[in-house]
Amino acid sequence: MIGSYKKIVAAIVVLAGSFTIISFTRNTSSAPPEVLSNYFSQFNLSLEKLDKITNDFRYGKTSLDSVQLAVKNTRLSYKKVEFFLAFYYAEYIKSHINGAPLMHIEKEGTMPKVVSPEGLQVLDELVFSDEAEAERNQIASLSKTIRMKYAVLYSSITGQEFNNQYNVTAMRQQLIRDFSMGVTGFDTPGSLNGLEEVKSSFQGMLTFFKDNYNGNTLAKNEVIDLFEEAIVYLNNPVSFEDFDRLTFLKSYVDPLYKKLGELEGAVNPDYLKYTSGWNPESTSIFAADFLNPYYFTELKKEDDSKELRELGKILFYDPIVSNEGKLSCASCHNPDKGFTDGVPKSLSNIQGKTVLRNAPTLLNAVYADRYFYDLRAFSLEQQAEHVIFNHDEFNTAYSDILNKLKADKTYADKFKTVFGKNAVTRENFSKALVSYVMSLQSFSSPFDKYIRGEQADIPAEVKRGFNLFAGKANCATCHFMPTFSGLVPPFYNENESEILGVLDDPKKAPRLDMDMGRNDNKIQSEQAWIFERSFKTTTIRNIEVTGPYFHNGAYSTLEEVIDFYDNGGGEGVGLGVSNQTLSPDALNLTDEEKSDLIAFLKSLTDLSSAK
Repeated sequence: MIGSYKKIVAAIVVLAGSFTIISFTRNTSSAPPEVLSNYFSQFNLSLEKLDKITNDFRYGKTSLDSVQLAVKNTRLSYKKVEFFLAFYYAEYIKSHINGAPLMHIEKEGTMPKVVSPEGLQVLDELVFSDEAEAERNQIASLSKTIRMKYAVLYSSITGQEFNNQYNVTAMRQQLIRDFSMGVTGFDTPGSLNGLEEVKSSFQGMLTFFKDNYNGNTLAKNEVIDLFEEAIVYLNNPVSFEDFDRLTFLKSYVDPLYKKLGELEGAVNPDYLKYTSGWNPESTSIFAADFLNPYYFTELKKEDDSKELRELGKILFYDPIVSNEGKLSCASCHNPDKGFTDGVPKSLSNIQGKTVLRNAPTLLNAVYADRYFYDLRAFSLEQQAEHVIFNHDEFNTAYSDILNKLKADKTYADKFKTVFGKNAVTRENFSKALVSYVMSLQSFSSPFDKYIRGEQADIPAEVKRGFNLFAGKANCATCHFMPTFSGLVPPFYNENESEILGVLDDPKKAPRLDMDMGRNDNKIQSEQAWIFERSFKTTTIRNIEVTGPYFHNGAYSTLEEVIDFYDNGGGEGVGLGVSNQTLSPDALNLTDEEKSDLIAFLKSLTDLSSAK
């Protein structure tokens, strides 16, 4: 947290100045475009009104219904300008205006400090909860804080000179946000007003686009038509649970994403290469190149090659990398099993003993900023090091591995072919392994091909299953698309971990698994109670072939997994789970709905890179 008002202002001014905020015509002006100025002002006024209403609520001068309506209207006002604010002021918006309602930590020296969240998502969850009447002071205080934090930003941006060439990129990011966090309910945890908010977001972008894009008329009209058709679709009188998200994605969101990216004059900022895993050159949210794998590794694209990848593949399957020559990477990551091993917990190098946790798939493993279930590694390179040094796994050191490789003429020659002189080094060994693991990508499942138009149709139960996944079943609020993992959109530069209250054996009387997860990852700055039993949200792509499930491998079937979520996790079955991030409320899924969910999950199977 920045300590003083002046520091906040200074930080915002520096941040705003560091981004060249564009116009589609690349002309500068002394003030923001009129439509943006109106959006900024309307949101400011709505926050002032909200502050007054919640303060009246604090003293019993107005009803909770009035507060709920004010929160809804304020959020709708914000959504019209979110495409701009959340792109150019991403960290500030996340921290103060509309971040997730989850406690987080900030460092004080080397020690963690637990910080309560603030912003509109927190307010939405609070005012639509059963505790709202008892939390009058908190609601009023939070509303005032949001108003003051936005006032700082508002006073800064209204006096800036604008040059808006990145606004197409900002709108494309908003499409990702609207679909992955809006229509799924992530952004409205209390009101479930996500559909109305996405409509407001689309209306805001449409008005801005009409007034400010001066490029190719035909392309402009195509974009306008898609926006207008999407808004008509959002106006259909259906409930949150009944909304057809698959049609919305395939018919409106993805085509808009592609058309905006093709616009004449659209420019992508270079800084995104260093701050985001998203690839703005992609043409579909489900494209194989939607994310840039090199963003997540120390290996640079120009250093990668087919020869390097082939060397890494040989090393991956060779037990020479372990101390006693018994284990290879493939011992726990078998390609025939989706690069898992099919057992609850992987066998160690000590007979009769297992390692601590279940082996997750390596398919799409590169797309993360943290690795292992407890997030103890910060790169793929570090992840390999943990396995190499672990006494229960490879139980060796780089020096021993390198000596073996140098003594093996075949390896020495292969390294020399790829790297030249002084080839067998720790850095080159890591590059080779990372190159191969990075190649284990999985974005060509039947579902992906259907979204991209490469496959004519998918079964009706798969369509229903996706709509459940992204709607009633709440799966997509943690397993974000398109990785279906905890990699957070739309920048895709950080991983979430969740506290679910996983049981030690779902077939017995409910009892919590005792693994403390992230709270025990040996990273001093994360030794906080909010991470007790917190585990990385791994991908559910290829889940059909990667069981058993969860960090402890205690769940043998997908049916058991879905029943666990349907019951509300550990807290939902009556266990005391500290800070469970999964809602304890039952989902009330029918047997047919569970079957449809499983059909959708199986449609995400793609083992093409395992061949």
